[in-house]
Amino acid sequence: MSNINQEQDSTGTHDREVEQIFSPQGVLSLSISGYRHRAAQTEMAKAVAHAIATQTTLIAEAGTGTGKTYAYLMPALLWGGKVIVSTGTKNLQDQLFLRDIPTIRKVLKAPVTVALLKGRSNYLCHYHLERTLQNGRLSSREDVGYLRDISRFMKTTSTGDKSELVRVPESATVWNLVTSSKDTCMGSECQYYQDCFVMKARKEAQQADVVVVNHHLFFADLALKETGIAELLPTANTVIFDEAHQLPDTATLFFGESVSTSQILELCRDVLAEGLSHARDGAEWAKLVAPVERSARDLRLAFPQDSIRLALAQIATSSVFFPELDNLKLHMQALIDVLEKQAERAETIEQCRVRAMQLSQQLHGWNSSDVVKPKNADEPECVLWVEAYASALQLHRTPLSIAPIFNKQREGTPRAWIFTSATMAVKNDFSHYVAQMGLGDEFAKAWPSPFNYEQQGMLYVPENMPQPNTREYSDAVLSAALPVIEAAGGKTFLLCTTLKAVKYSAEQLRQIFSDKKIAFPLFVQGEAGRNELLDRFRTAGNGVLIGSQSFWEGVDVRGAALSLVIIDKLPFAPPDDPVLSARIAAMERQGLNGFMHHQLPEAIINLKQGAGRLIRDESDKGVLMICDPRLISKPYGKRIWQSLPAFARTRVQGDVLQFFAKLATERATEINIQ
Repeated sequence: MSNINQEQDSTGTHDREVEQIFSPQGVLSLSISGYRHRAAQTEMAKAVAHAIATQTTLIAEAGTGTGKTYAYLMPALLWGGKVIVSTGTKNLQDQLFLRDIPTIRKVLKAPVTVALLKGRSNYLCHYHLERTLQNGRLSSREDVGYLRDISRFMKTTSTGDKSELVRVPESATVWNLVTSSKDTCMGSECQYYQDCFVMKARKEAQQADVVVVNHHLFFADLALKETGIAELLPTANTVIFDEAHQLPDTATLFFGESVSTSQILELCRDVLAEGLSHARDGAEWAKLVAPVERSARDLRLAFPQDSIRLALAQIATSSVFFPELDNLKLHMQALIDVLEKQAERAETIEQCRVRAMQLSQQLHGWNSSDVVKPKNADEPECVLWVEAYASALQLHRTPLSIAPIFNKQREGTPRAWIFTSATMAVKNDFSHYVAQMGLGDEFAKAWPSPFNYEQQGMLYVPENMPQPNTREYSDAVLSAALPVIEAAGGKTFLLCTTLKAVKYSAEQLRQIFSDKKIAFPLFVQGEAGRNELLDRFRTAGNGVLIGSQSFWEGVDVRGAALSLVIIDKLPFAPPDDPVLSARIAAMERQGLNGFMHHQLPEAIINLKQGAGRLIRDESDKGVLMICDPRLISKPYGKRIWQSLPAFARTRVQGDVLQFFAKLATERATEINIQ
């Protein structure tokens, strides 16, 4: 009984401290310019403090503008003990580490140490940089210049984090030559081990009170049992997942297994190079790797199309895929036999042997059944499927549910688990998210956005739109959108559900703008990096940005630069997706409706993310235009409609044009007053 009393005392004390800190006269208001007291933020912070004090789980949906980052950081820095904060992207990770945590730490005078930990491919590798400088195998003049920049950077950096070197784009191919992977790291055998940036970052993380990671690293490390998170987790008192709606997809990716023909070709290149360097007399290396390379390429050629995804059951038994897979397994074994005999001659050959063994095991994990039943209750069912790209084929083994695996990770040492995002619930119902993550009956609560959506925005669903699966639909979207884009003065995001739609919309709008002499700059996903496109869009002030999934979330454009968000279709996952099909079949075997229990909640959560791009603070105003007629015509449309922010709603184009005319007048008046 005394423990319960102590818990209640501690919760009461924490509640009072939280209220003081977040009050209109509290330290946040006094220390941070522009800070506004928000009741929902205070309540969420109390819930986080309670979960930390009682070492329990909290699922917290915080609408846009609630201030969820400060709501979890404040109690975490004061009472969280050893804290791991995991975010959706590296950009958010940097923002937390460089801006949000230092701000809160300073305001609270919290004596905590903080470390940033990224995946190893984000850190320069001394060994691989030296090798690349010596080999000089660079395919372009641009890469030669980038390598020079990287070499200078190596002499001055204390972290080796490639995001600090902004002159070299993150997408530059030269990074692959100067960073290590799990397969190519020499570990403690490396001559630069004492100076290794990855090891330094991990050491700092183990000693720090607060460690900032991203979901990809968190789950990759757990799945691979690499040093890093797998070592940090046992000592953590509090684990916080921000942008937690991304966890089911990220965890599925890492708790599954993938093997690619490009990995095999990479292995062959390394075997040839290391064999010739260290054991030239040990084998005819070129003749040894040639059949493996040929088999890997033939396996890719089993599928004439680019960009397809097929479950194993969808591959015709007459296909050459199965014989080619058997061929590849045989040639891989011949390669392994030679590597085993030569491995003691060099550490790098031993590395190649280990990689070859792992790839071979993954290939042998494939059989003729497309759904692999679990051997015991802790393991999930898996679906086997293939994905063909222009020059590679990936073989995937994906769990149908991550719930049993994730639950296993949460067992053991009691600790607080905080899951937070602006979008996890469907009309305040968390059951879909809870089922995906296996969170049982843990406490879940939604705090609504403080924004006055009815005054700040309008939801517009145009009339007389064709069905989204018809040929004329894309043109109908652009015809309906054009007068609204013009009325808004550009300032538009056109969010598409497919890259094909992005490309088509960009081609058509470019032509229309040219013909009509419309001077809105067009920014298209793929024509530059995401951050660069966003910076140019903000600077332009009247741009039209066309993007797909990567612009639906984690994008923050405040103020007049973004006044119109157009969504072309409801974001349902393609029904022929092999993993989705297998999940729906598994749900239907349990008597559930796959569409209502999985596809619809997923689409609603995704749509809420896209809709959330429009209103980012109390002074933003704009229109959310959803072109898909199913929002009105289908019985499930009502459920989607009710899950969206409480905008004023219309189906009349004239209302929207009037909204923008009034908004233009308001903005002109504001400028004149200033």
